[in-house]
Amino acid sequence: MTLINDVTDNGDYRQTALHDWRSPLSARALALGFLSTARAPMRVGDLIRRAEVMDLDGAAMRVALGRLCREGIARQVERGLYAIGPEGAVLDRRARGWGEAPQRVREWNGRWVIVLADHLGRSDRRQVRRRERALTLYGFAATAAGGWVRPDNLAEGLPDLAAELRAIGLDGDATVLGDAVALADDGWRGLWPAAAIEAGYRFWIAEMAGSLARIPALSVEAAARETLLLGQSVIRAINRDPLLPAALVDVPLRDEMVAAMRGYDDAGKACWARVD
Repeated sequence: MTLINDVTDNGDYRQTALHDWRSPLSARALALGFLSTARAPMRVGDLIRRAEVMDLDGAAMRVALGRLCREGIARQVERGLYAIGPEGAVLDRRARGWGEAPQRVREWNGRWVIVLADHLGRSDRRQVRRRERALTLYGFAATAAGGWVRPDNLAEGLPDLAAELRAIGLDGDATVLGDAVALADDGWRGLWPAAAIEAGYRFWIAEMAGSLARIPALSVEAAARETLLLGQSVIRAINRDPLLPAALVDVPLRDEMVAAMRGYDDAGKACWARVD
């Protein structure tokens, strides 16, 4: 199975560089992780077995599935059989693309994409969370003037980018401007914590290497737990990475992390294949 994070998580890349990946997963995150990567709907018994491997109670898995279905993020295909729901599908497709992260960027010409959303207000807190989740997932950073910006180096064209942002939560009335030139963009270049982002790349590369060295000595269940916990943390970091250009971060180091995660994902699949 491909390891994947909770696609509805509201965090961003600034919180993913260094953290204890051994922290337990919630039943919600685990349910989404397996439903997101399953080739077919999953039986509740199989999800409960996976919860037990992760030291979670089966009842917690049932509660999580019920809540996810009420939110439309998961759906009950039939009694005891679950799949990703309509609300989770778009974010799920975004999350699945972690392995193609290096192909999602092009050479930067020094121009910017700007999103103007401050005029939309902040009274609807749920919508504000959805808006900011969409923008941070695509590497935008908030400016002091109330706008959101990112380098114009993503491979997709502006219409596709705007459509993707709106599909995962950006307001339809937000203004998305591409190919923008800043008279003085030094302040914008400093909106991303480049040193912390690069420290995260090095951290995850080292953690994966260390885990691969440990796995042969672990029990079947311990190896499955470790590869899931570490793998989902690395994928979260990749999916939340702002994909900045070489002028702002070490791009080869980022590509090295993604390549290492591809190999680690294969190891994780092998570990879970051994779980009864």
